[in-house]
Amino acid sequence: MRKLIPFLSVVVACGILYSSTQNQDQESSVIRARVDVVNVLCTVQDRRGNYVIDLRRQDFEVIEDGVEQTIDFFSNETGADAQPLTVVLLIDTSGSVKDKLAFEQMAAAEFLKQTLRKNKDMAAVVQFDSYLALVQDFTFDYELLETAINSLRAGGATKLYDAIWVSVDELLRQEAGRKVMVILSDGADTQSTVREEEAIRLAQEEDIVIYGIGVRSGQFDSDFGKLKKFAKATGGLFFNSKARPDTLREAFSEINLGIKNQYSLGYVSTNPRQDASFREIKVKVSRSRLKITHRKGYYAPKGGP
Repeated sequence: MRKLIPFLSVVVACGILYSSTQNQDQESSVIRARVDVVNVLCTVQDRRGNYVIDLRRQDFEVIEDGVEQTIDFFSNETGADAQPLTVVLLIDTSGSVKDKLAFEQMAAAEFLKQTLRKNKDMAAVVQFDSYLALVQDFTFDYELLETAINSLRAGGATKLYDAIWVSVDELLRQEAGRKVMVILSDGADTQSTVREEEAIRLAQEEDIVIYGIGVRSGQFDSDFGKLKKFAKATGGLFFNSKARPDTLREAFSEINLGIKNQYSLGYVSTNPRQDASFREIKVKVSRSRLKITHRKGYYAPKGGP
């Protein structure tokens, strides 16, 4: 079980305002310990796009900066026994996607209903435009999540990078288990204080897997390349929904499949330096002609005071 954390009402450093949460739940707390284990979530697909879920520890090879690592921890994250899942649903409510918001709400609610396991997986709902708002804090209760999603209203500019950074720092950083962020947006940031690289780095540092769904409005510019970049850097996927109900559902369905067919690989790096450097990760499997999706690397801890 996990403990909820409150969103800050004001983050002065970024100049970002937050509204209060609705129906703050209080879940049981958990004791967390920080260890020097590098965690890598990955999915494996065959040439037809089917997920391969019968691989074993010995079928995987993890390489960090060209050096093979020993896989100390391995688990197949499928079925009811998979690690708890924590999802932040980040929904763009800027004026540029106003005409697509109803589609987003419908598909997002269906996704959470299909993905979250009762009393095991939690989700939170965050909206972003000119401001960031935690509409619903982490909860197991699907009805609260659905109500929060349906309460969204559109208007304003787009603070995508701020929304990612703060959602990681104020919500997902504190959580254990598998941590996922799903972003619905046109990707065109117009007002963020946080830089794109800062948001990506923090997500990588905190083992967040980001999935992006592009929602394009014909009246405004979009930048799906940014959403693709966040997904690729963290081991997630990007989908162009074309803002139609059927393609939105299909995109969420693909994300649901990806989340439910993960492998978790953990290792202690052979590089002991605490120099805050970026370290590239490559994952290979013994079988041929398989596609592996995983994050591209991580930042080493920084030593000293």
